[in-house]
Amino acid sequence: MTATPSDLFARLTALGIAAETIEHPAAFTVEELHAVAGHLPGVHVKNLFLCDAKKKMWLVVAPGALRIDLKKLASLIGAARLSFGSAERLLRVLGITPGSVSPFCVINDPGCNVQVILDAGMMDGVMINAHPLTNTKTTSIAAADLRRFIEDCGHRPRLVDLSAAAPS
Repeated sequence: MTATPSDLFARLTALGIAAETIEHPAAFTVEELHAVAGHLPGVHVKNLFLCDAKKKMWLVVAPGALRIDLKKLASLIGAARLSFGSAERLLRVLGITPGSVSPFCVINDPGCNVQVILDAGMMDGVMINAHPLTNTKTTSIAAADLRRFIEDCGHRPRLVDLSAAAPS
């Protein structure tokens, strides 16, 4: 069964994790999110749902302003040729539609089919801002608490310096 934002908030509460959420018009891109939630302190993230030629899947979470070259990223994370996962696969594996992808989606991946990659520099920050399973809300959470949530969902996120995958 796919988790709802209410299910997510209940899980965060059960873990003793404090998070604040605001509602806003739907934001499908980093630019749209900045327009409606850019006033929130902390790092606003972009999330890439990727697959490789060997059918492995990744959820890459990076600062919204960071540009990423998929060829460099593949080498950096040890993947075969990377491409974006289809909307159908995204819904099947993470229970989410395009535009609402976030690190919170791992709540819908109890089999840990997706490897989570978090930008190491971003995780040194205080607050992370991400969609709580819907792109009409943004949730602010401490970076350490986000990692704890991901781990509680059974995932072992890899911290990677994603700036090494920036275009030349």
